[in-house]
Parts: sequence; C-alpha cells; structure tokens
Amino acid sequence: MSETIGFIGLGIMGKPMARNLLKAGYPLLVHNRSRASVEELAQEGAAPAASALEVAAAADILMTMLPDSPDAEQVYSGADGVFAGVKTGALLIDMSTISPIVARKLAAEAERRGCDMLDAPVSGGEAGAIGATLSIMIGGKTSAVERAMPVFQKLGKNIVHVGETGAGQIAKAANQIVVGVTIAAVSEALVLAAKGGVDPAKVREVLLGGFAQSKILDAHGLKMLERNFKPGFRIRLHEKDLKIALASGSEYGVPLTTTAVVAQMMAALKATGRGDLDHAALVNLIEDLAGKKLA
Repeated sequence: MSETIGFIGLGIMGKPMARNLLKAGYPLLVHNRSRASVEELAQEGAAPAASALEVAAAADILMTMLPDSPDAEQVYSGADGVFAGVKTGALLIDMSTISPIVARKLAAEAERRGCDMLDAPVSGGEAGAIGATLSIMIGGKTSAVERAMPVFQKLGKNIVHVGETGAGQIAKAANQIVVGVTIAAVSEALVLAAKGGVDPAKVREVLLGGFAQSKILDAHGLKMLERNFKPGFRIRLHEKDLKIALASGSEYGVPLTTTAVVAQMMAALKATGRGDLDHAALVNLIEDLAGKKLA
C-alpha cells in the first residue's frame, strides 16, 4: 500500500472512515476545520495537516467528506485549497453529498490539472462508517474507479459504479428521497397506532414480518420508540440533501411532490431548534401535530 491517502473532513462520518483506512495500513494525512478529530487520529498514527493545500501536496489519493456544496467548493477551490496544491496524477474522491452540478464543475477543474476525480457519496450512516459497511455510489471514469476500488473496499460493502461524473450524486439524491419519505411514513404509522390506543412497538413488530418491512422501520422505528435521537445523521443535513434532490428534479423536469413535503417537515424541525437531532426525530413533528407521543 504505497499510495498516501489524504482525508479532509472528520465529522460523524469522516472520522470513522479515515480510521478504517488507517487500520488497513494506508499512510494517512488528515485535516479538519476543528482540530480535536485531527489530534485524535494523529494519536492513532495519522499525520496531521494544517490545510487542504498541505494534504493535496502530499497525497496520491485525496478524499473529502464535507457537509455541503459550498464547503466542497471552498475546500477544493479556495486559496489554500486542494487545487492550489494537488499533484498531477493524483486521484480525488469526494464522498460528500453535494449538488451534481458542483460535482461536475469540480471534476472538470481536476481534469484541467491532470487529475481524475470521482463523486462517491455514501449511505449507511454512522454505523456503516464505523463498521465499514457503507453503500458507495460512484460517478466518474472506469479507470479511476478501478484505482480507487481497493480503498473503497476498506470503507463499504455495496460498491456500485453508477455512471459518469455526477451520477453518484444523482444516485445519492434518490437514496435520500427514499430514506426521508420512509422515515416520514414510519413516523406517521407509529403515531397513528399510539393515538389509536394500540402499542406502537407491537405494530412495528408485526409490520416487520410483512410487506411493510424495511431497514427504516427496523432501525429508525426502534430509535423512535426508544427516544434515541443521538445523531447518526442530522435532520439539518438530510434537509440539505432533499434540497439537492429538489433542485435536481427541477433541472431534469421531474416533479418531486412527496419529497418537497418531507423537506418542509425537516425544515420545520430545524426552525424549532431540532435540526441537530437524528433524522429519526422526524417523528417529533408528527407527535406535535397529533398531540400524542409514542412514549
């Protein structure tokens, strides 16, 4: 494993992903806006960097896990950003969830600088990041995907090259639509059960054995019942992702009416100070409107 990996963005998802690369034996250089995560990984063997430019100057493969499109543009195109220091022939992999338009813009700039770039957003939440079981959806050149595959295999289990640049972000938008709408449906179903005088835990149990079974009903339904809203994926970030989906729908002429409703539900929670809760806390809005809590 001679290629040095640079990793920028050590949040809820990025830090365990970087840690898994470190455990796999890759030489790892890390940078983050706040220093605590950098120092933590440095104690485990990673090399700390003071800027994205410093990471880019040393990395053969550079990976980013950032909150939003403006963050990605700043990290890559800023004065002390990746493009200011990147080596010709480096492979850039953005695993953030951002606009496909921005993903294509950054990839075009990378190509002008003699680098390949992949958009490779993920699904699986914090648990998937920790357990290296993420679903990774990739857009970009086949040759770049082949080069990146050994790295991806240290991070995930379901790894799919979806298509050309931007395709990974379109796939992630689709993923976030399904997840968000399903969380809303599970929230409504369980609150209906509670308001109707039926044990929502029993309702969840029986639904898991039928056609309504889903990972969301299983994992997030349990979170709702246990009132466990510690963020694995924050409401404000899911709302951001749905805005990306809605913008993509507008660009391609696809009406995303249900997505729009769920995005507004998440916006309402964010507006009432609950945007940093796990997205399973969407049930709180249904509880508020129904005047009935699950527990």
